[in-house]
Amino acid sequence: MPLLPALVSPEELRAALGDERVRVFDATVFLRRAVDGGPYTVESGRASYARAHLPGAGFADIPGELSDPASPFAFTVPSAGHFGTAMGRLGVGDGSHVVAYAQDAPMWATRLWWLLRYFGHHDTSVLDGGLTAWTAAGGPVERGESGYPPAAFTARPRPELLARLADVREIAENGSACLVNALSPEAFRGEGPGAHSRPGRIPASVNVPWHSLVDPGTGRFRPPAELAAALRGGGVRADQPVVAYCGGGISATVDLFALALAGRDDARLYDGSLTEWSADPGLPLVTG
Repeated sequence: MPLLPALVSPEELRAALGDERVRVFDATVFLRRAVDGGPYTVESGRASYARAHLPGAGFADIPGELSDPASPFAFTVPSAGHFGTAMGRLGVGDGSHVVAYAQDAPMWATRLWWLLRYFGHHDTSVLDGGLTAWTAAGGPVERGESGYPPAAFTARPRPELLARLADVREIAENGSACLVNALSPEAFRGEGPGAHSRPGRIPASVNVPWHSLVDPGTGRFRPPAELAAALRGGGVRADQPVVAYCGGGISATVDLFALALAGRDDARLYDGSLTEWSADPGLPLVTG
């Protein structure tokens, strides 16, 4: 039985901070982009973490330590050996319960949640509302760098949670699964300044924008019944397998986390997402 629920409130986390199994991490990344579009500039959240973070929390470097350094695409899932070494260095062992949070958008916390789940570590939670909700609830913060003693982490990949390019090509052609695009409706339609080489969506996709799954005022996840309704209303069918994607495999993990909260824990992530798909001019994209 996990120490904490998958979605943990500030109050629940505050009560558990004294438990020696708990490992809290700020996973924030900032994506900066010029107003006229173009690729994002990836900026680590470490500096702002050092200005204010949860007591004892470490910093999880998603685009650095926790991505494949050999991949041509940012944020690619690393090898089991690479991930296991990185998590052990951060102080996460097989008996640890990880709580991930972000300073703003929840996608960085859900990305860490998904990575840990993909590598077989199920005792992982997301702090509902992140740092903003924590401070709003009166939670204390501290400055500087914090961390945990090194530990032994056993990475056990679960390939059934990951969709590859070949899988998505097949789905786009035969509709054998539900492809869920987690980007905004404008990006889904291919409108406005784009972050990728070509605008649009993968054929046969439906759209469940990640931001529709959280309260815009608080950044906290909507109740499970509302999540289920939003996913169903966006075109997610209960009788089909689900593959979620976005621009680079990050915001799609918000949809995957919402699916898990609503009772669907079998959905896959297309990690390469539009960064990989749009880079191949031979692969179709739909606009409008």
